Amino acid sequence: MDTLKALATFSRAVELGSLSAVARELHTTQPTISKTVAWLERQVGVRLLDRSTVHLAPTEEGRRFHAHAKRLLEQHAEALEAVQGLSQAPSGLLRVSAPLALGHLRVNAWLLQFLSEHTGLQAELLLDDRFIDLAEEGVDVALRLGGVPPGHMVARPLAVSRRGVVASPAYLARAPRIRQPEDLLGHHLLQFASASPPEALVLSGPRGQRAEVSLPCRYRVNSSLSIREGLRLGAGPGVAPDWLVQDLLDAGELVRVLPAWHATPHTAWLLYPQQRYRPARARLLLDALAAAVPAWPGMGPASGSASTTL
Repeated sequence: MDTLKALATFSRAVELGSLSAVARELHTTQPTISKTVAWLERQVGVRLLDRSTVHLAPTEEGRRFHAHAKRLLEQHAEALEAVQGLSQAPSGLLRVSAPLALGHLRVNAWLLQFLSEHTGLQAELLLDDRFIDLAEEGVDVALRLGGVPPGHMVARPLAVSRRGVVASPAYLARAPRIRQPEDLLGHHLLQFASASPPEALVLSGPRGQRAEVSLPCRYRVNSSLSIREGLRLGAGPGVAPDWLVQDLLDAGELVRVLPAWHATPHTAWLLYPQQRYRPARARLLLDALAAAVPAWPGMGPASGSASTTL
C-alpha cells in the first residue's frame, strides 16, 4: 500500500473526525478508508484512532503521529511543487465558502471567471452564512462579512462596505418623511432575524454626532437576499450594506435615507486554515480574491476592522 496515501488518509480522518467524511471527500467507501487506517496502524505498531459507531478521535499516540505525518505530507507537497512549479500550472480542487447573499451576487460569477482563466483547477462553492470550521469541512478559503473571525483561523481584512438606511422611492413617496434619525421611530424597518433580540440602531453622523434609536419592526427574515427584495418592493426602510444593494442604488430602485448617517460598516474577511504549507492553487486563489473583492460594487479597501452582521 502507498504509505504517503495512507498518511494522508489518516491525517484527514483526524481533521474531519469521521471515516465516512474522508470517504466522501476521496470518492471512495468507508470500508476502504478503514482498511487503509488499519494497515497504517499495523505498520507503526500502535492504535492511532479510537473508533465507535458515533465517535472517532485520535489516541494519544495518534495525536503525536498526526503532527509528524502532517509535516511529512507538507514537505512532500513542497518538494513536488519545487520541481513541478516551473513547468506546470496550478491544478486540483479548491473548496471555497462564502455567505449566501454575497455568493449569489458576486462570488459565483467571479469564481466561474477565475476557473475559465485557470483551466487546470476545479472548485466547489459552499454557500452558508455561518462561520464554519475550515479544517473540519475541508475548505481552503472562506469569505465572511462582519462578526469577529474565530481565533483558530488566519483572518485577513480585505474590504469594507458602508452600511446605511435605504428605501425604495415608492415607499418614501407614501410614508412620513425621514429628516433625522429619530424619525425612523415612525417606520417599521426590515430587519435580519437572528437568535438574539434586536438591539437599538446606532448611527454615526456629521461632526462626530451619534444617534441611537429603537427598531420598530413588523417583519424579520434570516436572509439578506430577502431583505434586499423587501426593500426593493417598498416594504419599508432598512439598514443595508452597500455590497448588498449598490446595484439597486445605481439603478434608482433604492435611495439613501439620511445619507449623512451610517451604521458600523461591514468588513469582508478572507479566512484560511493555519498551516505552514499552502498549495499553489490556494495561494493563487487567495491573491486573486485579495485583488478582486475591494473592487466589487459596494466594497472599498479595508483601512481597519469593523464588525456586526446584517
